Amino acid sequence: MELLDKTINSYFDVWLGPRDPRVKGWLLLENYTPTFIFSVLYLLIVWLGPKYMRNKQPFSCRGVLVVYNLGLTLLSLYMFYELLTGVLEGGYNFFCQDTHSGGEADMKIIRVLWWYYFSKLIEFMDTFFFILRKNNHQITVLHVYHHATMLNIWWFVMNWVPCGHSYFGATLNSFIHVLMYSYYGLSAVPAMRPYLWWKKYITQGQLIQFVLTIFQTSCGVVWPCAFPQGWLYFQISYMISLIILFTNFYIQTYNKKASSRRKEYQNGSTATANGYTNSFSSLENNVKQRKQRKD
Repeated sequence: MELLDKTINSYFDVWLGPRDPRVKGWLLLENYTPTFIFSVLYLLIVWLGPKYMRNKQPFSCRGVLVVYNLGLTLLSLYMFYELLTGVLEGGYNFFCQDTHSGGEADMKIIRVLWWYYFSKLIEFMDTFFFILRKNNHQITVLHVYHHATMLNIWWFVMNWVPCGHSYFGATLNSFIHVLMYSYYGLSAVPAMRPYLWWKKYITQGQLIQFVLTIFQTSCGVVWPCAFPQGWLYFQISYMISLIILFTNFYIQTYNKKASSRRKEYQNGSTATANGYTNSFSSLENNVKQRKQRKD
């Protein structure tokens, strides 16, 4: 394993240049192998989990879900606050910020972004809960792609560009996750479900987040600083892939449902209108019959 790690690390050093020494020896960052293994195990569970659960009763997981989602809500809130204050303390430039000009604030950002990287490992549990509860329809290509790629991408980010311009997408995403995991935590409590109205707006917020990240990342391309350009181009490409997938999800989930509801409502209205017409006709006939009997 040690020989494999050294070989992989040497290839990465050739391709990407020297790593940032500030994260040397940090948990899970020294070698890529653990992150890769976690990702492979995740994909295996996504593949084999639904097969294993096929003939089993779904688990409720209600209590665990409340605790899990509350924990991720608090972690996301902590990361958002720390990133925001770190950016302000370091006087980060919105248009382009390199990785070595923020002083002590850079180290604050690096520490928080390590938690952001680690949170992507924790978030694998999102999928595992879907499997245990047999909500397989929620394990979409978008869901698996997003979860499987984020952990790997952030391993590379943490080793080469762990602060500077990397802060923006993580800050926005942490804020969105405060809204998202608080929603999921509350929705695990049946009594709260009628009061939860912001699910649709979470997806809209995610799409806005991707667009804003592309804009901010593009600023670093137009007005460059010492931040490596290759990372900026990669981030723009990745954000575009998420916009495509999330837009498709939004259309499938909300636009089509709204269209279906409108059709159901129209059909219902017609039936109701016919019902009233028939009732009115019956009433009219009854009145006529009474008149005839009276005469």
